[in-house]
Amino acid sequence: MRPNNMSQMPPPPPGGVAARKDPSGKTRRRPDLSLPLPRRDTSLAVPLPLPPGPSSAPSGSEAVMINFSELERANRIGSGAGGTVYKVIHKPTGRLYALKVIYGNHDESTRHQICREIQILRDVDNPNVVKCHDMFDHNGEIQVLLEFMGGGSLEGKHIANEKSLSDLARQILTGLAYLHKRHIVHRDIKPLNLLINARNQVKIADFGVSRILAQTMDPCNSSVGTIAYMSPERINTDLNQGRYDGYAGDIWSLGVSILEFYMGRFPFNVQRAQGDWASLMWAICMSQPPEAPPTASRDFRHFIACCLQREPNRRMSAQQLLQHPFISGNGGGPPQVHQNLHTLLPPPRPLPS
Repeated sequence: MRPNNMSQMPPPPPGGVAARKDPSGKTRRRPDLSLPLPRRDTSLAVPLPLPPGPSSAPSGSEAVMINFSELERANRIGSGAGGTVYKVIHKPTGRLYALKVIYGNHDESTRHQICREIQILRDVDNPNVVKCHDMFDHNGEIQVLLEFMGGGSLEGKHIANEKSLSDLARQILTGLAYLHKRHIVHRDIKPLNLLINARNQVKIADFGVSRILAQTMDPCNSSVGTIAYMSPERINTDLNQGRYDGYAGDIWSLGVSILEFYMGRFPFNVQRAQGDWASLMWAICMSQPPEAPPTASRDFRHFIACCLQREPNRRMSAQQLLQHPFISGNGGGPPQVHQNLHTLLPPPRPLPS
């Protein structure tokens, strides 16, 4: 390691940049990282400093520079422990957006972290992932401008038709495979975070907002509704030698959600509405993973088994699941089971007595 010579350097000139000469005699400049960040006037609403990019424009339209003052709130479309979501109208264009207002005060360190990570979110561009257009600071609150999904969430939906469920699962897996390829772990896949628009496109929401704002919100295990979709090894860190694979965790959550759509109820034998955390965590961590009912097709039963393996390394990846017969065969109809389908994964191991 090279010694730290910061204390031997001359103080930087005004403007935050220090000058020095290299061996060739040319003057080189370096940014000074020790200057304090300027204080923000929270009475104003300004966009956080994000790099421009073509992906920030709505798909199929020209880029639109959005000023916070040009947004008009129409009505509230959702709320939770972390914030409230409003439908807003961009008055100059008439376009609809969703504005998520995150509760809590944010110090300068948190804002700097948000600015860095929102660059990643602004660059995400996939037809099955809700688009993040911009982020504003208004009266000390972080407000995120998102793509508007007029059909709302899939929470409480009952989808018994396997062909429809296969198409739904394919769209979610397409978005999830895209995020995972970009090393983005969702950590909160559940029906509430799966949205649908007027064109019946299903998109993953909150893939980054909850993650990057974790400093200002309760932890992910702050509600029974979210714990319900967590993988066993995430709830009980004694499992899997204390290792947590976020990608495999997303697959478990996907499997629970898809099975819930099919069955029309939460697949574990526990009542979430009663807020019984102990029973819920016991069911997830200690019981056998839920299975699709015998009335389901062979492909669907195996698809669910590929997601709901107690051991994370035995779960298929999102990319692998896109090749599964239930997805590639579009579900339902005549069985399209590959000859070696049931050799892809051994059956779940019985729990120790």
